[in-house]
Amino acid sequence: MQSTITQSEKTAHYISLEEKFGAHNYHPLPVVLDRGEGVFVWDVDGKRYYDFLSGYSAVNQGHCHPIITQALIQQSQQLTLTSRAFYNSSLGEYEKFITSYLGYDKVMPMNSGAEAVETAIKLCRKWAYEVKGINESDAIIIVCDGNFHGRTTTIISFSTDEPSRKNFGPLTTGFISIPYNDINSLQLALENKNIAGFLVEPIQGEAGVLVPDNGYLSQAKLLCEKNNVLFIADEIQTGLGRTGKLLACDYENVRPDILVLGKALSGGTMPVSAVLADDEIMLTIKPGQHGSTFGGNPLSCKVAIAALQVLKDENLIENAATMGELFRSKIKEIDSKYLNLVRGKGLLNAIVINHSDKDAAWNLCLELKENNLLAKPTHGDKIRFAPPLTITKDQILECVEIIKVSLNILD
Repeated sequence: MQSTITQSEKTAHYISLEEKFGAHNYHPLPVVLDRGEGVFVWDVDGKRYYDFLSGYSAVNQGHCHPIITQALIQQSQQLTLTSRAFYNSSLGEYEKFITSYLGYDKVMPMNSGAEAVETAIKLCRKWAYEVKGINESDAIIIVCDGNFHGRTTTIISFSTDEPSRKNFGPLTTGFISIPYNDINSLQLALENKNIAGFLVEPIQGEAGVLVPDNGYLSQAKLLCEKNNVLFIADEIQTGLGRTGKLLACDYENVRPDILVLGKALSGGTMPVSAVLADDEIMLTIKPGQHGSTFGGNPLSCKVAIAALQVLKDENLIENAATMGELFRSKIKEIDSKYLNLVRGKGLLNAIVINHSDKDAAWNLCLELKENNLLAKPTHGDKIRFAPPLTITKDQILECVEIIKVSLNILD
């Protein structure tokens, strides 16, 4: 099992620059991208690829969507940043738009996904002390094994991924981790009266697109309500159409008490994230207690409005549901002893590779690259497939054929 990898001098040059001058905290595929449009990206040599990662679901609307980029260009020529020391003419408009779009009283605008998760944690704790009445510094938030919510010190403190935690301590306390998709474990954990919130991914993306049993989320929400605990949904990767619904929680009609969004909120043009909640929760944070210089800047506000509008105007959520069904059904038709299973919802999917070589998934991704499709392994034997939601039926069928042919490299 060996993939033939060729690198042009141009590709090697750019890779060598990153290796020499950049931190070695990523292990990318050996491809240097230079341009993107829709479901495609091109490398520095002009070779075209299907993008089946979509910036970890940040590019749901497709690369360089003309409506989103036009909003970016227009606002960048008018006003980009004021800080929150002043009002600006874009923020209120955006706040009204996104709260109406998602059905919440208030939004707190942030930038990165991890920053939004940190905000949700702080908001949950503030509510716990000032509304629920937990003694200060005693609040506990329940998380799930296999979670991925970001890379900050607080977030890695409740990660069960050892490389994410090792030698980064001392770590932050105030969290307990329970098995994912285990309602009995949640019920037992909620017996602790100091529990303030339950932070969960409706589908665990980084863990390999783990989809919980039907009813898990709705039962979890009911348990949280019964115990006066906030249900916090991290929909940074699963939200905004990726799974074939506006939110993955919508599959079970679950309305999170705190909703965390990011990634596709800007259509992949810039870091934009948001935390949404109703007044009882959001208004526990007063002026000066939390904020961000760039959070709510005019540029991100205009871009986010455009990105959200594109999802609706172009029926991308419905397309994700239809194309996802097609993708999974066609992948299941592939007769390969190395293809263990396919799972997912909408256009957030993963396959599990069954092979004695621990590098089999990586080698398959190298072969996919040679055959004009870009994807990346996660947790060793799993490969996530998440193209832009603009993908068509013919393109799905072509990509399934690429995957089928590429699997032969594993023989």
